[in-house]
Amino acid sequence: MPFEAKTNCPCEDKPSPNFGERKDGRKVDMLLLHYTGMEDDAQALDWLCNPESEVSAHYFLHRDGTIVQLVDESKRAWHAGDAYWKGETDINSCSIGIEIANAGHEEFGEKQLDILHMLCMDIIARNEIPNYRVLGHSDVSPGRKVDPGVKFPWKQLAAAGAGHWADPEVSGGGRFFQLGDEGQPIQALQSMLAIYGYNAPITGVFDEQTEKVVRAFQLHFRPELVDGVADTTTISTLYKLNAGLPQL
Repeated sequence: MPFEAKTNCPCEDKPSPNFGERKDGRKVDMLLLHYTGMEDDAQALDWLCNPESEVSAHYFLHRDGTIVQLVDESKRAWHAGDAYWKGETDINSCSIGIEIANAGHEEFGEKQLDILHMLCMDIIARNEIPNYRVLGHSDVSPGRKVDPGVKFPWKQLAAAGAGHWADPEVSGGGRFFQLGDEGQPIQALQSMLAIYGYNAPITGVFDEQTEKVVRAFQLHFRPELVDGVADTTTISTLYKLNAGLPQL
């Protein structure tokens, strides 16, 4: 058997050469979800196993729900790239990555989601991953990545036990913040985003980085409207999520 650390779920093995050692023996405490962005499952899988791509993940999930393991969970797969979360930049060393076959513009199939939930729960249980560290590539790489995308059902996954969620409140208008705004309210917004984990330097200026981070937050927690504008719904949802974090 090529993999020693692996899921308890039924899966196939297709070892990828694209991996290394976790830095300083870093313990896994994050689960990162991606979509392939490709129409063809076989082509996407082959790319993850091609040494020229320098890309991999621990698991690949076909559209029909078949799980394929590519990298041993004890190893560092190359799926996050240039990323950041809560001060950490080597996300590959602390995470397990799942590539979900989806072109990005299509609905995720019910069977595929059922199997994904099973796989996520198995990984979370064995590695004791907190629900608030089940994230998307877009969360750790704002502006650079958008997967698993607006069609990914984060609420459904969280309700099943794999992820963190707070229902967005219906906006009743009120003040909003956008590119170019400055002042203490922007500092407060950036602070809340940083507390949750996003790469949001506290400058007091709603700059391009802040807009990217707000979009990433909306992709995950308010996908109905991803516009980079911090309206009352966005801010109240962020507040509720932060309130649900453990008090350290």
